[in-house]
Amino acid sequence: MRLTILDPNNPEQCFPSVAEALTIPDGLLAVGGCLSKIRLLNAYRHGIFPWNSADEPLLWWSPDPRLVLFPDKVVISKSLTKTLRKQSFTITFDKSFDEVVFACAKPRKENAGTWITEGIYKAYSELHRAGYAHSVEAWSDGELTGGLYGVAIGRVFFGESMFHTKTDASKTAFATLVGRLKNWGFELIDCQVSTHHLINFGAEEISRSVFIKLLDQYCGQAPYQTAWQDE
Repeated sequence: MRLTILDPNNPEQCFPSVAEALTIPDGLLAVGGCLSKIRLLNAYRHGIFPWNSADEPLLWWSPDPRLVLFPDKVVISKSLTKTLRKQSFTITFDKSFDEVVFACAKPRKENAGTWITEGIYKAYSELHRAGYAHSVEAWSDGELTGGLYGVAIGRVFFGESMFHTKTDASKTAFATLVGRLKNWGFELIDCQVSTHHLINFGAEEISRSVFIKLLDQYCGQAPYQTAWQDE
């Protein structure tokens, strides 16, 4: 099967059906295009996300199965519960979006690259200014020690990346985010692909077809309320 090549000059071009995604590598759907706000929002709305390294063309993915977390089913470990009770970190929302993305972009291992290229950074900064991309920050003694960012559409939050420089910082940020999303009436958190870390939070794998049905159901529904920007 040949991959669809997207036109970089036509951000409103439709993506192919996710059913056309490859199984090896899992979920690869299309190549090329651009990272405009229109294309990115269209991608998320249809269960697609960009991921590629700096030396690769722009790649679009829709893996099957999909890892998701239903806010009502979140699991908080005993150790993390203790950390939350101690209020070891100050958690903020949308206070330092750029700093969070830069921190997430740092290689996790020596000589490792990053998928958060300059193009990704600029694109998600535009989404942030437009009110779609959001960050959660964990602070300790005035220093940013963990956080995450993602995209919110309707009652769905699409997680993108997280980082930490201090134990439990990103976990505290994520747990706080889930609680706030639950209060706002969000129904689904997209975790993209399976990781042990997120499974411990109660994330589960569902088929891509079920995931798309959930997006159809919830992306068009407004949450009860939102107040991303901290005062």
